[in-house]
Amino acid sequence: MNLFSAFALLRPLLFSMDPESAHNFTLRALDRLHKLGLLPASTPLLGQAVSLAGLSFKNPIGLAAGLDKNAAHLDALGAFGFGFIEVGTVTPRPQPGNPLPRMFRLPDHQAIINRLGFNNLGLRAFISNVERSRWAKEKRGVLGLNIGKNANTPIERAEDDYIACLEGVYPWADYITVNISSPNTKNLRDLQQDTALDRLLERLKNSQRQLILRFEKTVPLFLKIAPDLDDTQIEQIARQVRHQGFDGVIATNTTLNRTAVAQDPNAHEAGGLSGGPLREQANHVVTTLRKSLGPEFPIIGVGGVLNGSDAQSKLAAGADLVQLYTGLIYRGPPLVAESVRATRSA
Repeated sequence: MNLFSAFALLRPLLFSMDPESAHNFTLRALDRLHKLGLLPASTPLLGQAVSLAGLSFKNPIGLAAGLDKNAAHLDALGAFGFGFIEVGTVTPRPQPGNPLPRMFRLPDHQAIINRLGFNNLGLRAFISNVERSRWAKEKRGVLGLNIGKNANTPIERAEDDYIACLEGVYPWADYITVNISSPNTKNLRDLQQDTALDRLLERLKNSQRQLILRFEKTVPLFLKIAPDLDDTQIEQIARQVRHQGFDGVIATNTTLNRTAVAQDPNAHEAGGLSGGPLREQANHVVTTLRKSLGPEFPIIGVGGVLNGSDAQSKLAAGADLVQLYTGLIYRGPPLVAESVRATRSA
């Protein structure tokens, strides 16, 4: 039995703990195992190679942002075999996030509700962690850095936070994700609306052009959107993304929809729902984006991937790459290899 299989035996213990405590315990344990040399080599599993937005991915399975908010565990997480890892969301200044408790399991639905609220140590600590990571320095996989705004920054000043983060992370990122879709920062999703979105995207692209000249490299910009959008809104965002020259879209973040879990004891908890109940909703957004953006535009699909078949369904819906998060909580590291195998023939 390998160490990753042992996590299945530990799951009852972890699930007896508060979700956030279990999350932090697991990451610390992975770091310890990595330092002891007890994890596999931190290299991507061989799978269906993908070229996207000027980047080369050894397999199409990645880690979604949110699991490692401070980029503090890249070396250990690299041992899972991901083709790419996205970390964050980072904000310019440190912030504690929302009050505890703020994570809730819905095991009957293989789902989680969280209202973490961009809890992170801030931009300076985030960059320092990336700088120290051998996985990042040795380019063992593609690295995405996810940026957001501080909770106490007025929404009319949100652009300043995104620009500060963009400029800070640019030298270290393979791609940068602009997160305007978390439901856990007040008014953040307002940035998905027409005028606000156009203004934000335009400023970010202008800044990107200056950074390309400064650092002599192009780092693609991706926009992460919510699943709680109707088709008209999705099509409008697609037009704006194309018009402003953004490089890709990530679909989707967590949902506020509780229809599929209405009878669960935790269904009333505020926050974003992820996991199994999000799958079809997220896939629909991917399909609508693909129809609107055409066959070549980069799309990363995330939401509800609990097995290899779910990963295949993301590609079938129109995604080029697939990200995991909640599925890892319920299935553990073997989900990565299963998803890589399933997408080889997708």
